[in-house]
Amino acid sequence: MTERAQTAPGRRTLLGAAVLGTALSLSGTAHAAGRGAEDGRRGGHGSYRDLPVPTVIGHRGASGYRPEHTLGSYQLALDMGAHIVEQDLVPTKDGHLVCRHENDITGTTDVADHPEFASRKATKKVDGTTLTGWFTEDFTLAELKTLRAKERIPGNRQENTLYDGRWEIPTFEEVLRWADKEGRRRGRPVWLYVETKHPSYFRGLGLGLEEPLARLLRRHGRYRADSALILQSFEPSSMQRLSKLVATPRVVLLSGPKERPWDFVEAGDPRTVADLVTPAGLKWIASYAQGIGPTLDLVIPRDGAGRLTTPTALVADAHARGLVLHPYTLRNENTFLPAEFRRGTDPNAYGDAFGALQVYFEAGIDGIFSDNPDTALLAAADFAQD
Repeated sequence: MTERAQTAPGRRTLLGAAVLGTALSLSGTAHAAGRGAEDGRRGGHGSYRDLPVPTVIGHRGASGYRPEHTLGSYQLALDMGAHIVEQDLVPTKDGHLVCRHENDITGTTDVADHPEFASRKATKKVDGTTLTGWFTEDFTLAELKTLRAKERIPGNRQENTLYDGRWEIPTFEEVLRWADKEGRRRGRPVWLYVETKHPSYFRGLGLGLEEPLARLLRRHGRYRADSALILQSFEPSSMQRLSKLVATPRVVLLSGPKERPWDFVEAGDPRTVADLVTPAGLKWIASYAQGIGPTLDLVIPRDGAGRLTTPTALVADAHARGLVLHPYTLRNENTFLPAEFRRGTDPNAYGDAFGALQVYFEAGIDGIFSDNPDTALLAAADFAQD
């Protein structure tokens, strides 16, 4: 592991210590005291609109501090006080749903160190992008369980490599059991934010995500409109399909304005994200979903130098159609922040994440995905006091 200056770990320690009081207080008051252990065990009763605003969503857990999509990352996010913890779902060869940001596990596991799987390396085209590596759909669950998770971006998060190999790939059912257990222990539901990854691609392989996901949600009592879970996807048709299977709240994710959702590409639908963020596009989304998850640049664009410009009308337009906005993703490192909030010359050092969060909160968003839930919670507490 490459050595780094010692300022960042100290700052993280201070943030974590400070947030244990402030953040946990925020999340605790978000739920009525009388909801009891049964709600904690079975996903709870309470609208997503009862969540604190701004809502802090642990992006892939607390991925700024632990390898993403591991039980260690999820637990840390919850312990820090994140209001919701996020999972991304991809299938195994034998149809189990596992938590990985992508089906390409080359960079997030030690699969390359397993000679018994060398022949599984393949080149595939996923949503129009050619990738070479190892893919979950070529492994059974039992085989995936022999692998260990590792840090995805070690160049940026060199401290996280300390935890390489500590955790295995969790199934979504294991995460649901973990959330049920934590809900019982805390006496209130643990909120989850669940994304279907590349649903059209997997449906084409005979590994559709929505039906097995709906079965798991029903099994764990998270299929109702007031369940402590939000569904999300970059493909609107996935949310439309799930709307017919469960009543769980749904969010459509939105990338760059020139991009087209992959299900639109396959269906020959010419609309882009720019079309979906118009009043007409938002009205269409509101016919089957309860919110949108836009990239932060759709809320406040950046100029050529990477500095923030004038906020768009997206927040007001979405709210006018009853949609909540949970943009993505705020990270503490300079390399990910708007230019005016970077500090020093080290791209991997922390910048002024608090300043950036304040600007986004002032734009009227309802919540934010953050790799550093403790930072976002402290910023939300500051914003609430303004």
